[in-house]
Parts: sequence; C-alpha cells; structure tokens
Amino acid sequence: MTPDLGTASWRKSSYSVGGDNNCVEVADGYPGVVPVRDSKTPASPPVILSAASWVGFVDGIKRGMARA
Repeated sequence: MTPDLGTASWRKSSYSVGGDNNCVEVADGYPGVVPVRDSKTPASPPVILSAASWVGFVDGIKRGMARA
C-alpha cells in the first residue's frame, strides 16, 4: 500500500554526498515504511521501502564506508 505523500516533508539523507543534485531524500513519519526519492527527479514516484529494508540499506552503506 502506498502512503499519501501529498504533505510529505522530504529531507536529504545524511549519507548523500555530492551537492544538491546528487542526493537521496527520505520522508519521515510513515510508520513501517520509508519513502525514498532522487532529489534530481522529485516529481517521480518515490520508492517505498519497509522500515526493515531501510535499516539494512543504511547498515550496508555504513559497512561500505568503513572499508573505504
């Protein structure tokens, strides 16, 4: 089920780097899911991840950054 994102407050992920046009944005406040979009195409439909999938994604990024 897709949440109503009409009033979503989007924020750039703290893991995004590269300026205003190279960011992942997320919307908070949607229990159980994390809406994610590309800042370059904010009008495109977001990807809706389960909260567990988002945690796994962020953990993977953290592990990858630790190796760099």
